[in-house]
This record gives sequence, structure tokens and C-alpha cells, in this order.
Amino acid sequence: MKTQRYNTLFFFLTLLIFTQTYAQETMKYKQLTPEEARVILNKGTEMPYTGELYKNTSEGTYVCRQCGAALYQSQDKFESNCGWPSFDDEIDGAVKRVRDADGRRTEIICANCGGHLGHVFTGEGYTPKDTRHCVNSISMEFVPAQKITEKGVAYFASGCFWGTEYYMGKAKGVTSTTVGYTGGHVKNPSYEQVCTGRTGHAETVKVEFDPSKISYEELTKLYFETHDFTQIGGQGPDIGDQYRSVIFYTDDQQKKTAQKLIDQLTKKGYKVATKLEKVEEFFPAEKYHQDYYDNKGGTPYCHFKREVF
Repeated sequence: MKTQRYNTLFFFLTLLIFTQTYAQETMKYKQLTPEEARVILNKGTEMPYTGELYKNTSEGTYVCRQCGAALYQSQDKFESNCGWPSFDDEIDGAVKRVRDADGRRTEIICANCGGHLGHVFTGEGYTPKDTRHCVNSISMEFVPAQKITEKGVAYFASGCFWGTEYYMGKAKGVTSTTVGYTGGHVKNPSYEQVCTGRTGHAETVKVEFDPSKISYEELTKLYFETHDFTQIGGQGPDIGDQYRSVIFYTDDQQKKTAQKLIDQLTKKGYKVATKLEKVEEFFPAEKYHQDYYDNKGGTPYCHFKREVF
């Protein structure tokens, strides 16, 4: 009888671990360390006074360590001397309250991914809001205010820039897109000049993004997953040097990131035609090319979305 109970317990523990791992992989959440998983997935508690964010007083935003969703602002953090980070308010809709099974305390979890944060208490009188979110430091990451205000810029060429912009512009964290021309030798080229294939330019999209919401690596993965990066000298029915697949990097870090992804695709058996070139001067295209599909309707004819990573 005892062996049967152990087998049943083992089965459910295995199922729980599998379910949590599967959820992380399919939802593309961050891979957690064993200690992070113990707290975030299995509702554990870190030792008091040990968390890296316990004494943090910098300005910025506290985000979920598992999924990256914004949870708390630094102005709502206060010192309660309880041993864990304390907040008297959360970002609207970011935190969900769940009553503990014994009914004694109220658990707080990330509303986006369900990761365990800690517990919430009221009636203690610490602040005028009379609320204390007692949060495990290990359940969060901190994004400094200066990093939030930084603007990331990336340049991608993958055939007709209408299609490239269509997908890039819909990515969460992208703040603006501009289609244009770069990689050639003609100053301020017209669309007609670029179409001759003799300017050296590629139809390119300049992507401005918020690094606190989407990384350059995530954008580059989207780039590879929305065009045929194995095609040489064009994209779909659009043939010509101006439609070539190129990542124009702004610095060595972008170059390393792009090369890392190319190496991954190569190991998967793909013959990657995408080139890496240092971006030079970027020339915006004519107004009627900007946000083409949003203004005209329709969807790209030579770009498509599929997972390759």
C-alpha cells in the first residue's frame, strides 16, 4: 500500500514538472534555475534579508523574472524591515491575488504567467495605502529607469520592405518603423533608381524598439522567421540585388547576436543566405511606401511567419 502511494506521488510530481517545463518552453518563458523554480513554480520562499533586490533603491521597474511582465514601480517600494522587498501598490492589472488553501494568507502571482511572487498584507499601517506586497526578490528582475528610456535601433532587409515592416511593426516593444534604402553608393536614391539594381542599396526597414520590452535577439529571430533566408538574390517573386537578405548591424554586439542565430540555423541544416553588413547611411523611402499594408490593407505576398528556432 505504501509503495502504491509512493508510485502515485512520483507520477503526479513527474506530471507537474513536465507540465511546468512544457509551459515554459511553449510560451517561451525564461528557463529558470532550480532555486528560481522552487520559489516561482513551486511557491517556495527565499531566506529573508538575502535577496539581491531587498535593499535596492534605484529608480526603475520590477518585472517578473519568468515572463518579463512589468509588476511594480520603484516609487511604490518602501522599507518594512521584513526581510523581503515591499510595495504598497502594483502596476494596474499586473498582479493577481489568490487565497491560500488554508485561508490564512493571500498569495500574489504574476497575472501574465502565474508565477509565485509572495503574499499581500493589509492593516499594518506602514504607508497611507495600508498595503504591503511582500515579494520574493528572486521572483523579480529590475530594469533601471535609464535603460527603459534607451531606444534600440535595428536595420533589416528581407525582400520587399512592405512585408518586412508589416511583421516588425506588429511586434510588442517596437515603437516605430521606417522603410528605406541602405547598403549602396547613391545618395538619397529614389525608388525607381533602387529598382534598377544598380545603386547597391537594399530595401531595408529601420526598426526602433524599447529594449525593456523586446530584445535585439528577439527581433532578429522574428526577422528570420518571416522570410526565406535561404533564397539568394531576391525574395519570393521579387528578384534582384535590392531584395537581398541582409542584416545591417549597428555595433559589434548586434553582429555577434546575428551571427549566433545564423550559426544555430546552420546547425539545423539551413543554408543561410543572409549577409551581415555594417550599416552606413540610411535613406527613408518615399512617403507612399511607409506603413504600406496598414494604409492600403492586405497582407504580404512574399513574407510568411513560421517558427525555425
